[in-house]
This record gives sequence, C-alpha cells and structure tokens, in this order.
Amino acid sequence: MPLLEPNPQALRPGTKRSPAPDRVPELQSRGTPRRLREELEELLGPEKVLSNLSDLVRYASDASPYRFVPRVVVVAEDIDDISAVLSYAHGKGREVVFRAAGTSLNGQAQGEDILVDVRRHWVGVEVLDGGARARIRPGTTVVRANAALAPHGRVLGPDPASAIACTLGGVVANNASGMTAGTTRNSYRTLASLTFVLPSGTVVDTADPAADEELARAEPRLCAGLLALKAEIEADAGLTARIRAKYAIKNTNGYRLDAFLDGSTPVQILRGLMVGSEGTFGFIAETVFDTLPLDREVSTALLFFPSLPAAAAAVPLFNEAGALAVELMDGNTLRASVSVAGVPADWAELPKETAALLVEFRAPDAAAREAYERAADTVLAGLDLVAPVASVDNAFTRDPKTVNGYWKARKAFVTAVGGSRPSGTTLITEDFAVPPDRLAEACAELLDLQSRHGFDAAVAGHAAHGNLHFLLAFDAGDRSDVERYAAFMDEFCKLTVERFDGSLKAEHATGRNIAPFLELEWGTQATELMWRTKEVIDPDGVLAPRIVLDRDPQAHLRGLKTIPKVELIADPCIECGFCEPTCPSHDLTTTPRQRIVLRREMMRQPDGSPVEARLLEAYGYDAVDTCAGDSTCKLACPVGIDTGALMKDFRHQRHSPREERIAALAARNFRAVEASARLAVAAADRIGDRVLEQVTGAARKAVRPDLVPEWLPEIPGPAARRLPRTHRPAAVAVYYPACVNRIFGAPDNHDGPSLPEAVVALSARAGKPVWIPDDVAGTCCATIWHSKGYRLGNEIMANRIVEAAWGWTAGGKLPLVVDASSCTLGIADEVVPYLTDDNRELHAELTVLDSLVWAADELLPRLEIRRRVTSAVVHPTCSMRHLGDEEQLTRLAEACAEEVVVPTDAGCCAFAGDRGMLHPELTASATAREAAEVTARSFDAHLSANRMCEIGMDRATGRSYRSVLLALERATRP
Repeated sequence: MPLLEPNPQALRPGTKRSPAPDRVPELQSRGTPRRLREELEELLGPEKVLSNLSDLVRYASDASPYRFVPRVVVVAEDIDDISAVLSYAHGKGREVVFRAAGTSLNGQAQGEDILVDVRRHWVGVEVLDGGARARIRPGTTVVRANAALAPHGRVLGPDPASAIACTLGGVVANNASGMTAGTTRNSYRTLASLTFVLPSGTVVDTADPAADEELARAEPRLCAGLLALKAEIEADAGLTARIRAKYAIKNTNGYRLDAFLDGSTPVQILRGLMVGSEGTFGFIAETVFDTLPLDREVSTALLFFPSLPAAAAAVPLFNEAGALAVELMDGNTLRASVSVAGVPADWAELPKETAALLVEFRAPDAAAREAYERAADTVLAGLDLVAPVASVDNAFTRDPKTVNGYWKARKAFVTAVGGSRPSGTTLITEDFAVPPDRLAEACAELLDLQSRHGFDAAVAGHAAHGNLHFLLAFDAGDRSDVERYAAFMDEFCKLTVERFDGSLKAEHATGRNIAPFLELEWGTQATELMWRTKEVIDPDGVLAPRIVLDRDPQAHLRGLKTIPKVELIADPCIECGFCEPTCPSHDLTTTPRQRIVLRREMMRQPDGSPVEARLLEAYGYDAVDTCAGDSTCKLACPVGIDTGALMKDFRHQRHSPREERIAALAARNFRAVEASARLAVAAADRIGDRVLEQVTGAARKAVRPDLVPEWLPEIPGPAARRLPRTHRPAAVAVYYPACVNRIFGAPDNHDGPSLPEAVVALSARAGKPVWIPDDVAGTCCATIWHSKGYRLGNEIMANRIVEAAWGWTAGGKLPLVVDASSCTLGIADEVVPYLTDDNRELHAELTVLDSLVWAADELLPRLEIRRRVTSAVVHPTCSMRHLGDEEQLTRLAEACAEEVVVPTDAGCCAFAGDRGMLHPELTASATAREAAEVTARSFDAHLSANRMCEIGMDRATGRSYRSVLLALERATRP
C-alpha cells in the first residue's frame, strides 16, 4: 500500500443508526459468488463483469421505490455478449434483467440475479433520409438523439420529462410517451423498425425483408404460437373490440395485445409486442424511428385556476383549439417547484387549492402560430382565471427564456416534489389515464381518495390526454405506513378501473407496483393471453420475471426501499438519475446518484458491519477520488443537488490535520509557490517528458496517486515571468490573469502573443483598455484549495482575493475581467461561503466578468475581423455552463472561423485543475465520445477558454486547443 493512503474509516457515518430492514445482509458482503463470477469472466472477459459489493449496491436502485441487489452485473459491449449471457442463463437456470439509464419509476431496471448494463457501450445516432428517420442505439438519451435531429428540423415523437437521462431502449421497452406524444406520437406509432435479441439468442431485424423466413427457420414453435394467439384473438369479436377500446386512451399496463391485430406475420407481431414489454421478451439492440417536424414557432402560457377540477375542465377547450400540449399542475406541485432555479419565489405563497395549465401551441410558420393564438384568445375570454401572486400574468408568450422556465418547472415535477418530501420517506410515482372528457371528475375523486388515506399528494400530468401523475411519500420501514399505502393502492386501482374504465399505467409501464392489479384492469381472459404470450416467447422464464406478470397479490409491497437520512446536501435525492449523463465519471466508476445510493446503504448498516467496511474501502476511489468536482450534476438535477460539493467535503474529512496545515501554509505563501511552480515547469521543459513520466510514476506508486500528479507530455512550457505593462488611469476594467496563465505558457506550437498579451492587445484595439495590478502574484481564485477540500487554505485565499479585488476595482467601480472560466466561477460564486461577513459585503459590490463575456459583449462589436480560418471546433467547459456564457464562446469562434462546430457530445473534460494528472483515466473516460467526434474530421482551430481544460482536450484528441481569445487576437490583428 502506498504511503499516506487515506484511512477509509474517516468517511464512516458518524450518526447513531438502527439497521434497516432492507439492508444488504452480511452474507453478500463479499460480492458476487465466486463460481458465478469466474464462469462469467471466462465467458465474457473479466473487464465486463462487475462483482464487487460496491458495484452490486450502486446498480440496485433506480428511480422507483424498489430496491433489489443483483448477484452480478455484466457490462455488455455487443450482441454477442447479450447472446452469450442469455445462453448461459438458459444453461444454468438463471434470470436476466437489462438496465440502461435506470430512470424507470416502477422497478423495471432492477434484477435479483444477472443484471446487464446496456447503456455504456450502446450509444449512437445515425440520421437517415435527411432527418426523416433516425437509427438509434438503445443507450442513447432522448436529448442526445434530438440534438442530432435538430439541424434537420426534425424531432422524435416520444418526449418524456426524463429526456435528459432516459434512453431510447427504455423508452421503447416502456412505450414512454411524455408531454405531447399521446397515443399517436409514441413509440408504438412512430417506430419504423427495430433489431432485437430473443431469449433464445435469435437476432431479428424487423426491417429485413427475409426476417419472417429466417425466424420461421430458427424459431418454428415461436412463430406457430404467435399466429395461434393471433387467430384466437381475432376470432373473438368482443375481445377484439375490448383491446381496441383499451388503446383509445394512453395505456402501458400489460402487453400490447393490439400487436396481434396490427401485425400480420410473426415478425410484425413481435415488433409490436416488444414495445412496452419492459425487457421481458428480449433485448432491443437498435431502433429506427420515423421522426416528426420540429415546429419552431411556439406560443405558450401558464394559466392559473382556483382549483384542480376547474383547471381540468378547461382542458378540452384548449384541445379543440389545437394545443399540442396541455399540462396540469396542482398547488403542491407549483409550490414545490420554487426549489427549481428560475421559478418565481412567490409561487411558495400560492394557495394549496390553486392549479395551473401549461398550454403550448407549436406551428411551422408565423401565420399558423398567429391563427393558434387567436383561437387561444377566444378560449381565454371565457375562463375564470386567478392571479394569487404577483408573478402570475396568465398570458401567452413567445419569449424562449420564459417558455423554457415554464417547462423546466413542469418537468421537475417528480424531483422537485420528491425533493421536498419529509426526510427518510420513500417516494411512489403513480401514473394513470382516464378518458380526457372525464378528467375533471377524476381529479375530484383522486383528491378525495388521497385525503381519506392521509396523503397530501402532488398531482400533475398530461391533461390533454387524460393522463395524470401523482406522488405519495411514506416510510417503507414502518409497517403501518406500508399498510396505509397498500390500502390506498387497492382503492385507487378499483376506482380507476370500475369508475372510469381507465388505464392503471398510462406511460410508465406496468413494472412491479401494478403487476398485481393487471387482471383487475384487463380481466381474466386478456390477462391469461398475456401469460401465454410470455410462455411462447420466453418459455424458460429467463427474462425479467415478476416485472410485468406476477400472481402474488402483494408483489407491489415486496422490495420497497427505505431512504435513510444522509448528508443534508444530498438528502433530498430521489435517485431519479437525471444527473448521470452529465457526470464525467459515469463510464469509469460511479455517478452522483450512485455516490448517494452507496452512502445510503452505509446508513442502513449497523455500525461496523462487514458490508459497511467493504463499501468504505471502495468509496474512496470509486466515489471521492474520481469525482471531477465540476458540479454539473447540480445543473442537471432539478432541485440542484451538488454531489460534487459533497465529495469535496468528504475529501476534507479524509485530510489529516497536518495536511490541512500544509495546504494553509501554501495559501499564505502562494507568491513563492507560484514562482516555484513556474520555475519547475521551466526546468521540466529542459529535462524532457520521458524522464519526468518515470519520476512521477515512481512517486505515485510510493506515495499515493491522489497526491502526486502524473507528468503529461501535453503540459506546456512556462509563462513569461513578467506580465504585460498596462496603465491604470485610462483603464475601463481590471484584468486579472489567472494563476494558471501566470504559470503555464501558450501551446508549444503557438507563435503569437501570450494570453495576457492578447487580452491587453484586444482591449486596447477595441478602445477598452484594461489594467493588470502590479500585485496579482500570490493571489488565486481559491479553486485549488476548494476542489481538494482544504478548508482553511480555501478560506485564506478566498478572503485574500476578494480584498485584493475590492482594492483593484476601486470598491467595485470597475469590472474584474478573469481569463479562465473556472477562475471566474471561483471568484464570482464559489468563494462566497468561505468569506468573512465583512468580505461578503465587499464581494456583493464586485462585478466579475469572464473574459469570454468581456470579449464578446464589449470588444467584438468594436473590432474589425480581418482574417478567418475555414473551420473551428469549440470545447465549452463546465464552468461556462455554470456561468451561462457558452453562447459567448460560440460567438467569438464564429468571428474567427467560417464554420464553427460544437460537438454534440461535448461535456466536462474532467481535467479539473490537476485531477486529470492525478487520475488520467478519468479524463480519458470523460472525453472519449467528444474526442471521437472531434477527431472524425479535421479542423483549422480547436478553441476553448480555460488553460487546463485545453491541456485535457489536447491529451484526449491529440489536437492543439487554445484560448478563443488568442484566435480573436489573430483574426483582428492589423
């Protein structure tokens, strides 16, 4: 073991706790049973088999109220892996569940035996026929697919609220629909073809003209069974009519029996059955969607009503007027949404009875939009709307920012309301549909039912389609509370079916919590047909048992997960998974959700248990060390949970008092540290990369990788010892060169001015001269200490830079321009919690500008573009996302190049100061997809605005990244 290795026990939960009933038992503390692990490793290779306890626990939770710990996790790379696992399961009598994003709300992504990860290696979009169709791999998120289609003016039909995280494989497997899909734009209606693997291992491509012939040869029993079921259904006129009626409204409960009516051949029947089958019929390896026009003319309103039934009563009027979306939100939902960034604070004061409709019209052109607006005005004139708080205007708008704010609040329904639930309670998300003309009646009945069972639930939904969602919170560790939930479910299901002839699941699929009520909705005859269909396709019951079909009337009460309290910053997490796609370590170790899931399992354990000990041993590297600390998870999380901040706090907890003192000493003497670092870089430039790689490699083994950076060939030479000369009297802004730009020089192949020289020259050229203070040396944005969790050092430097900036800017009269986006974020935002009260007041008077904003908004309009390169690709950094200045990066690049490309897969590079040198594998994993996109073609320029991120992208792509300000200086040079 290296010296100075942190003690895992430093992160041991310090609170007193009682063992939870659903804790992982001690018998599973060693992870996957040895024989199972060895057999799968021999079959697939050890790199594809995850068997440690930490791996099993982090895959045990999804966005549902259930939790089942798998025996082993397989990370499948291709169809051969899938077929091999299925063959193994058949031979050994084992069970298989497929998992992609894990955003499912009913436990579909959980298994108790072999769980197969089909997200990591299954990403990709191919746009076909000019955007009319798209070939999409199952691990691709809806947002990623739509980003590829947007330049072609096309979009997918399904648009679930979880589009940022849910994948197309899961969307098809659950027939998820969303805000606008209804019954006509969902997967069942817009899926052109798909390729899937049956439980037997047979691969079927429904687009292949010979597919039926090949299937009949490979699976004669299956084909005969499907055709026999089809004939039986079609021979029963009453059953046929019932099936058609059930799909007149949204319905994802059970299997798509209408596939037997819509398909004429076994392959066509299977194509329909696979939609909504929840992984119980096979693995969806590829999809081809028929896309829809992306109507860009939008008019949207958020309209407030005195009650939920009153709002529901207005829904048919907007449907008739042509609205594409009519979304309902009750008072609880609206009030909880104040936790979402951008939502008016006065919504917290809305009366509980208040409800709102989010109404949107979309049109291909302005004339059509205006016609919709006239129809909407007619509807508005007859409504009795209310304005209980000042921010409510009850008017249609075309403003994109306002519209996006409305949708952000609506899409945050589950997470915002779930995040405000009582700590320690489990969240249930229910989803049902009634005929749209009975929506108001259903709302009134639902409110009464919730009240009688003691639930103060929140309600929202796709009102245009009669589809409502509501949330219930209860304590899964309290038997009486579970019984209360069970009683509610019994009465709710009977109400929905017997009173409204509705769907118990409209778009979230059957899952585990509605499986016991399937027969109540469909009746004995249709339910038995579903069981027989499962037997025909999966006779050995290998795939996802108990997820759609379960004869146990108490199945929905099995596996309910407790939610033990964790650190305050993470406690609101409902494990939705929205944070996962943006996380730099999501393909390497853990995601923000998984970091919290693992922490919760520690809290379930008795103090000092073997399970706790094993989890703590793995947590240091898997969770803490490989967190980039970029906090983009906070941006993706609708309630702003910052898991990066939690990991920084854990880093602090692992520090010894001696380490904290050394870090504080470095902060106090940073002028000397800065000079020494510049000298070291200069010396390294002379010594050569090979020697330094050997020396640092040996030191990392002897001490600890998280303390000694690995030398990388991409590290540039030193910066000039002296900064450019500037004059204070004429300056209109103070220019603060970040310490990274005072230590490291320009890229090795750069033949122009340094970045500080370029900023000074550009500002003068635009008639906006800047001044560099003489005493910037020895100051820093404090991010060095903040990112590593050195609290005292962070406090020292945070206060020093604010006091210095106050003096430099004449008490905030001049803006402070910072030339590295992460440093801008540090000074503008991250230093605040560590300031003294007096310095917090000083900070409030400062105007901190990123150099991108300074250049794009103040300089560019005054500059003459004299030369441009043909093409440029940009790397927006995570700090730019936090600051909201990605658009300025693109605008500056467009001034320097005729064509500018923002990679669709652009994300955090995870270099994170020096973390990419401490853990190069993190940057390699985080940048893999963006690098593949960048290197697929040539560009004349590779541009960003943060030196360490540029080094990270240099290493990832083999291309030379530089600041966009260097490119702008060249483009405008006389």
